[in-house]
Amino acid sequence: MTEDRTGMPKQTPLGWPPRTRRELLVKTLWIGVWLVFLSAPVEDLVNGGHGTGATVAGSLGLAVFVGVYLTLVFRNIGRPFSPRVVLTLGGILGVLAPVLAYTLGSAWLGLFVYLSVAWGATLPLRAAYWAIPASALAMYLVGLHSDEKEARGLLFLVVLIGFAMTGVGQLVRTTIELRKARATVAQLAANEERLRLARDLHDLLGHSLSLITLKSELAGRMLPDHPDKAAQQVADIEQVSRQALVDVREAVTGYRRPRLAAELAGAQVALTAAGVVAEVPAEPDLADVPEEAESALAWALREAVTNVVRHSGAGRCAVRLLRRQTLDGPVLELCVEDDGSGGSGKGPGNGLTGLTERLEKAGGTLEAGRVRHGFRLVARVPTAAGADVGSGA
Repeated sequence: MTEDRTGMPKQTPLGWPPRTRRELLVKTLWIGVWLVFLSAPVEDLVNGGHGTGATVAGSLGLAVFVGVYLTLVFRNIGRPFSPRVVLTLGGILGVLAPVLAYTLGSAWLGLFVYLSVAWGATLPLRAAYWAIPASALAMYLVGLHSDEKEARGLLFLVVLIGFAMTGVGQLVRTTIELRKARATVAQLAANEERLRLARDLHDLLGHSLSLITLKSELAGRMLPDHPDKAAQQVADIEQVSRQALVDVREAVTGYRRPRLAAELAGAQVALTAAGVVAEVPAEPDLADVPEEAESALAWALREAVTNVVRHSGAGRCAVRLLRRQTLDGPVLELCVEDDGSGGSGKGPGNGLTGLTERLEKAGGTLEAGRVRHGFRLVARVPTAAGADVGSGA
């Protein structure tokens, strides 16, 4: 046992290897208690009247048996051996028990109890269900040679304790598997959080840095002839930079949920600064739209506008927001269409991949691809029935 923060003793976790000397001592004593059945073989070696050779051979055999038993059971409880090692060590016990009992007498029949315990605790269930009765049968046959009454008395014990240890072994294995599963779940959660953070940072910084770049270019062109307008662009750059810093901090802490109305206003500013004729709807009524769905559409709008500004070379961009009734129920649809080339990429980038994941989590879908005169991105999220939301076209 170990102690918790209050100083009270607590149980050593099942299936864990000893981590302290105290835990090692407790587990050693727990296993050592069951060595009581070795008293008969030890007494037989001392007072059994065997010859010197038989005594030496019996002592060596008993030492090997106990060492293998403790190694197999004690070590396998915390850090399981490979199946090959388990079968090898179990085979050694399976050979020593009948050989020692047959050659040295009925006092050694108790070794079959340890054999049954070892097989029940370490073998797979299907193998243990065959091995335990086999060990009991072998003990009875050996006992016919020395003391049938003793063998008959131990027969039930060998079977009972063997099958009892299958339950203990299964409990230990299940605990180890649960511990591994919990570690795997924690790792998956950490990976998912890293993916979320990567998506947020990509969307946040991609949009903000694109806008900063555009305004910096505008300020550079205006500076010689229009210093006042250039100063205004620099002021806008400072404001965007400060907002980007706030957004990144909120994204890292996991609290940021972009609002669609704010993104619509930001889209108007970004497209206009890039020299793109923008058609953006006024602030919509989103009273019945779930927050997660609105957030997913806001990210979709930000990513779409960023791609238009950075990659498309478009002269015109239309943003539409409307409700539709589909076979799966009412949805809120965001459509961003431009007349540009759509960039040179041959497949979906990180932004579109991240958007697809976001929308899927909100129960929505994403469609993006070339159309006849440009590029179109359509994002849909489920929503409750309500009034139509006006289009910006």
